[in-house]
Amino acid sequence: MVLAGCGPSQEDMARARFNFAKNLLERSDTTAALLHLDSIARLTPKAAYSINAAKNLKKEILWEQLQQKGTLLDTVKVKITRLEPNFNIEKTQFDRYAQYLHKRQTWERSWNRSYLQVLLNEKGDLSLVSNYNGEQWLDHTGLRVYDQGLSARTDSVGITEPDNHRSDFLESKWEKVTYRNGRDNGVIEFIAENRNLKLKAVFLGKRYHYIVLEDYDKKAVQDALELSRAIKARIALENEIKQLQNGLNALN
Repeated sequence: MVLAGCGPSQEDMARARFNFAKNLLERSDTTAALLHLDSIARLTPKAAYSINAAKNLKKEILWEQLQQKGTLLDTVKVKITRLEPNFNIEKTQFDRYAQYLHKRQTWERSWNRSYLQVLLNEKGDLSLVSNYNGEQWLDHTGLRVYDQGLSARTDSVGITEPDNHRSDFLESKWEKVTYRNGRDNGVIEFIAENRNLKLKAVFLGKRYHYIVLEDYDKKAVQDALELSRAIKARIALENEIKQLQNGLNALN
């Protein structure tokens, strides 16, 4: 009992945890430092001085993080503002989210050609579309993009799936296959990263159909990918900032 009474006080133990948290901060391990600061009040509830010091240090950390996130958010918003003029932003009664349609790939510019189209919504979700216009049915379910020994291939979208559409008018056959939710299988990134190459695409079906990607279609894919990443970064930063603000409010 005498030995137990001579042990470290709660304030001593709390001070040790506080100093360890500061060391973690010096090593840029902010997450672990915050966890140690939070543990002080829980493990040593009678250490009033250290609990208050931990609270103040946590405020400083959260405030600094809030400023950093705010600066990043401003940078991302500038990028979005720069990219958005390349798109028409539309939302019909059938759309859950607003759609970004690249101005170089409007219906008026593209109704009578075979080409690859990129779609983007306000959440930053990307889809690739293979549009075929010709005299014979291809029944295509996928495509491959390639040049100089490099290639990328989409997943297959079956003829009976909702994302595989067919129609005809007079002598023209129309096929439109949409690769959404990752079913482009990296083709979007492949096009953007290799846009300086003379990329070709082959529509894969009962018959094959080959096209050379136009420079403005590759540019549309690049713009959409950049805007998608910026939109997702903005959404993530806004959520993180909201959490930081809630954390600071809880400490007041």
